[in-house]
Amino acid sequence: METLTDNAIQILEDRYLLKNSKGNLIENPEQLFRRVAKFVASCEKQDSIGWQNKFFNMMSDLKFLPNSPTLMNAGCKDGQLSACFVLPIEDSLDSIFTTLKNAALIHQSGGGTGFNFSKLRPKDDIVSSNSGTSSGPVAFMKIYDAATEHVKQGGKRRGANMGILNIDHPDIIKFIQSKLNKKAIENFNISVGISSDFMNAVESNLDWRLKNPRTNQVESVVKARKIWKLIIKQAWKTGDPGLVFLDTINVKNPTPKLGLIDCTNPCGEVPLLDYESCNLGSINLSKMIDVENNRNVVDWNELATTIQFAIRFLNMA
Repeated sequence: METLTDNAIQILEDRYLLKNSKGNLIENPEQLFRRVAKFVASCEKQDSIGWQNKFFNMMSDLKFLPNSPTLMNAGCKDGQLSACFVLPIEDSLDSIFTTLKNAALIHQSGGGTGFNFSKLRPKDDIVSSNSGTSSGPVAFMKIYDAATEHVKQGGKRRGANMGILNIDHPDIIKFIQSKLNKKAIENFNISVGISSDFMNAVESNLDWRLKNPRTNQVESVVKARKIWKLIIKQAWKTGDPGLVFLDTINVKNPTPKLGLIDCTNPCGEVPLLDYESCNLGSINLSKMIDVENNRNVVDWNELATTIQFAIRFLNMA
């Protein structure tokens, strides 16, 4: 097993090693890797012990590590191994707060969540049930953010979220500027859901129509380049929003009959359908280097083997 640094051991003790009801550690790093390897390999119908050893060696040598929920929960009661989930939000109070409850439970188990808020009616739009007006997507994002602040992932860290609003939503400018205050929506990455039509409008300096998702009627018209320049300004100033090119994602969607993809995991690298989850892992490329004639070279065989084992591990998790 690879020798761990003091910093690595401290992180493992704080977040990943199992503890008893009194908060005392009941496993060491080697036992953690054994626990995870045994649980994931238990799905193997043939040579389960052999695969358990392969998974253990891959992790204990620090050539590959899975996402945090797998390290935290594998082999434990009600273990939840996935990193991230996408949850749908419909335009009703029941849906908004049911999704919030589901998100809190996911955060509690160590997962992160992604949401597309574009189906919510804009701020000050009519709410027919009580003749009131809507708070709008950004207001509900702040409620989600506040809940996330107080529900730690796996009981060990705050949750992580992705919030997306489509570029044709009437509240898009409020959304783009929603993180001007550095203390606002701290537990979200936010991204604008970009369409090919919008990018064409930016290129040709055309008007852009913002539509109420409740009525599908045009609420206002803005120059596409004005919105584009605002996105650039805010991204430079605060790091948000990012861009998610939804049209491109769906053109490349390998399972289009299952539905449209309108959201990603919190860091944006995995587009997901509603209620889908993703299991992530990382390969340590520094462990794939060999020395030949006093030169560092890539050990392609070791890299290929690690990739194959890692994919099998994630498929089983």
